[in-house]
Amino acid sequence: MRKLLSVLLAGALVLGTLTGCGSSSDTDATKNSTNTESSSTGESSDSKVIKVAASATPHGEILEQAKKILKDKGYDLQVTIFDDYVQPNQVVESDEFDANYFQHEPYLDSFNEEKGTHLVNAGGIHYEPFGIYPGTKKDLKDIADGDSIAVPNDTTNEARALLLLQDNGIITLKEGAGLNATVNDIIENPHNVKIVELEAAQVARVVDETAFVVLNGNYALQAGYKVSKDALAYETSDSEAAKTYVNIIAVKEGNEENEGVKALVEVLKSDDIKNYINETYDGAVIPFE
Repeated sequence: MRKLLSVLLAGALVLGTLTGCGSSSDTDATKNSTNTESSSTGESSDSKVIKVAASATPHGEILEQAKKILKDKGYDLQVTIFDDYVQPNQVVESDEFDANYFQHEPYLDSFNEEKGTHLVNAGGIHYEPFGIYPGTKKDLKDIADGDSIAVPNDTTNEARALLLLQDNGIITLKEGAGLNATVNDIIENPHNVKIVELEAAQVARVVDETAFVVLNGNYALQAGYKVSKDALAYETSDSEAAKTYVNIIAVKEGNEENEGVKALVEVLKSDDIKNYINETYDGAVIPFE
């Protein structure tokens, strides 16, 4: 019996030495997510694990391309897909994941302030032009009194949506509202448009109920839209908003120089990944230089 116990303890110690960047613990938060982690089959026993939480489109798709390159560098990139904007930050804060890839820095800053988390930007990867897309109406010229327009309801993305509506003459915001704008900052609304505030993932689902919808780039892609073809108006690449809302790799403060994180960022900013982005997303996703 003692001999058997010694063998089991030795096995446990060996297993403990195989962990890499990622935490060995699992999280209940991933129960409602789709796990796309790579199988251990065919992986080197000494590969270093990088665990990343991500949105499905385009982040998860881009990471799948990075996975192949990172494997050649000795890393096992494991990606878990989440369908909300809260859990990916929580699992990085708790050290259950090494990084996440789904958000821009203004959202990260707002989340840290509201939730007391300690997450930082480890590298900017791409930006996604915000766009106004057709709902029950197909042309902004057809807007009429009392029409409704759906926008994301989180702090930073709502401001971005409202600024785009202002740029297209639908509303006017009070001077200085900028990236903190809310519906309370609307001072002119000539068509008495009703702004319908929804969780970002829900906006595309009301296209049959609202005249127009204003979508984040990733949710536009998930809904089957293409910026160049379907957007009635969108942020230009040189706009302040586009530059401000670069999607980043976020990590817990202190992990920016982790070798796995640095390798991940380096690969995501490589020419191979830039070419993939440009060839795949038709202007809906643009690499950040």
